[in-house]
Amino acid sequence: MESFSLILAIVVVTALAFDFTNGFHDTANAMATTISTGAMRPKVAVAMSAVLNLVGAFLSVEVANTISKGLVDEAGIRPEVIFAALVGAILWNLLTWLVGLPSSSSHALMGGLIGATIASAGVGAVHGDVLVTKVLIPAIAAPLVAGIAAMLATRLTYSLGRKADGKASEKGYRAGQIASAGLVSLAHGTNDAQKTMGVITLALVAGGAVAPDSDPPMWVILSAGIAIALGTYLGGWRIIRTMGKGLTDLRPQQGFAAQTSAATVILASSHLGFSLSTTHSVSGSVMGAGLGRKGGVVRWSTATRMFVAWGLTLPAAALVAALAEYVTGFGDWGTAVVAVFLVASSAAIWKISRREVVDHTNVCDTDEEPAGVVTTAMAAVTPPPAGTATTDPVPPFPAQASTERTPSTTTTV
Repeated sequence: MESFSLILAIVVVTALAFDFTNGFHDTANAMATTISTGAMRPKVAVAMSAVLNLVGAFLSVEVANTISKGLVDEAGIRPEVIFAALVGAILWNLLTWLVGLPSSSSHALMGGLIGATIASAGVGAVHGDVLVTKVLIPAIAAPLVAGIAAMLATRLTYSLGRKADGKASEKGYRAGQIASAGLVSLAHGTNDAQKTMGVITLALVAGGAVAPDSDPPMWVILSAGIAIALGTYLGGWRIIRTMGKGLTDLRPQQGFAAQTSAATVILASSHLGFSLSTTHSVSGSVMGAGLGRKGGVVRWSTATRMFVAWGLTLPAAALVAALAEYVTGFGDWGTAVVAVFLVASSAAIWKISRREVVDHTNVCDTDEEPAGVVTTAMAAVTPPPAGTATTDPVPPFPAQASTERTPSTTTTV
């Protein structure tokens, strides 16, 4: 390493802070269904997910190379540009976490990087072909593929298990859920941790610390893996609630089908170097699993809010990053202003979140949303099968299977 300036150190720390927010923002991707169906207790679930995220960070660098070498032109990109990109991504992550919406941390990072790069070097510095083929197309295809796969897998699961003993079957599927949740966590580490690795590597290249076209150094891989694991362990309880209870009511069979389908899509994309959103994949599979069970429905009002957030992620993060890049262009004092703004905004969001606390003790509490016209019609057309053990509601987990539940003080988004 030839040089390591102060601005480069700030960029690396900020990138790891983004990786940390990515961890707790995306914990729901791996563990929401496992927690909501009672397969694992909340704290145990997030601890397992954290360990596997760390392991997954060491399995591949293909996605990291897509970020550091493919999305934007390395020439002319200053460390300040990457700092501005991370500011946009972090603030979007925190805002969507505050309202409990499972938006894409990946797309927040992409949007921030694109916005800051355009503000600094113009539109030509963004490689449009890579953006379309490895970011935008997978963003649309992933939830559809994962959703269809989960729906078919759910129907097949219920069909094969219709004559099986209900309690024994559910016990088996809960064990399967634990395994599939571990697979999703591993897949998340191979995909999302690499995005931070790619950003840090791009900053190191821009700052002259490593040669162009270099793979991420080992210390970058290790630090990114640890940051995302720590964030995962904290648990993004607000988003876990939305993913596990807000979109649909899942049973162990559905949870197993949803997680297995999502993990397959994520791992395949990591192998191909696609910067896939794990949030899009898991959300699609959860909705597919909800529609795959007879009588199962999706709460479309929650899904609609989630879709709107998905559509806003890239442009919103890009806009904030572009503004941040403009301010950093005034010199060191401009960079200091942006840094102070980021810290102050993050602190304000955290303080607001303390007004209505969601944690492992109340993550499975939810205010039931009134059934809409579509939900009522679908439930009437496809009633749940009578006389099967799987039609009985599954308690969130044994510790909460009491006759009285503590009402939640948080509104499900």
